[in-house]
Amino acid sequence: MEWRDEGVILSVRRHGETSAIAEILTAGHGRVMGLVRGGRSKQQRPVLQAGNAVQAVWRARLEEQLGTFTLEPLDLKAGAIMVEPFRLAGLATLTALSQLLPEREPHRRVYEALRIVLDVIDQDEVWPALLVRWEMGLLDELGFGLDLSKCAATGSREHLVYVSPKSGKAVSEDAGAPFRDRLFRLPAFLREGGAAAPGDDIIEGLKLAAWFLDRHLFEPRGLPFPEQQGWIIRAIAEKPH
Repeated sequence: MEWRDEGVILSVRRHGETSAIAEILTAGHGRVMGLVRGGRSKQQRPVLQAGNAVQAVWRARLEEQLGTFTLEPLDLKAGAIMVEPFRLAGLATLTALSQLLPEREPHRRVYEALRIVLDVIDQDEVWPALLVRWEMGLLDELGFGLDLSKCAATGSREHLVYVSPKSGKAVSEDAGAPFRDRLFRLPAFLREGGAAAPGDDIIEGLKLAAWFLDRHLFEPRGLPFPEQQGWIIRAIAEKPH
């Protein structure tokens, strides 16, 4: 069998002397692995880098087999990302979280949002907020979405400034005031749907997303949460305001 799809390379590992096994998040076929013959050649190595967008042809005799990939480059961003530690941490976070998606299960919205983040990853004032929104979308796609539309205590849609770490629901300013030390702060850009946000809001958003990602996706698998997200938080906190 054979199919063609676009995708983003998540990881690559050596296989034998000349080949490689690539893990790709595709638009229509989900997260798929395949053998790339000659993947360690000079021609293939620049393409086989995490973060690069490719056109992939996957072939196998049976659907359940590993299969082989033939790859053509679409957008090679990896080289520019690798030389910037801040952006590299963002890419590493995106790929680590994408690898938690079930294999061969399509999640087009996650893929399309991933491409959006990668398209602006050279804009340091933009991509961290989009990373937070992508992480929130990943939680929602996998059935663990947060409800930020109304207050969990009163049902009010006004003055939502907190999030309960237990329920994942928004809490209004008045209802949450007595418990504010035990609640997450809800950044304005998540309430209003904006892309741009000040550094403090992005940090709060990253912490909020990390809490629920760890709770629902990493902890049940016995996996540590990606340390790169903590690096991003520290880098933003150290930037002059």
